[in-house]
Amino acid sequence: MSEKISISRDDLLKIANTLIQNHQDCIQGMYTDFVEEKAGVLVFKGQYFLCDKGMPTTKTTSVFNMFKFLAQQLSKKYTIYPK
Repeated sequence: MSEKISISRDDLLKIANTLIQNHQDCIQGMYTDFVEEKAGVLVFKGQYFLCDKGMPTTKTTSVFNMFKFLAQQLSKKYTIYPK
């Protein structure tokens, strides 16, 4: 296994949001604004398109799947360096 590249949160978010925008399943307003690393896995968070009552909508599944895609793709390559 190759060594991961150490990267800042801001730079990683820029990469992640570019991947989102270029993905065929991107929906308008989809983005990530937070990332953390847990046991070597990058966990992305952002707008989940919940309804007024805080319940998931049809867009919520798309966002969850996109964040899962980001974790699978970027966790192999990057690690967040400490502040």
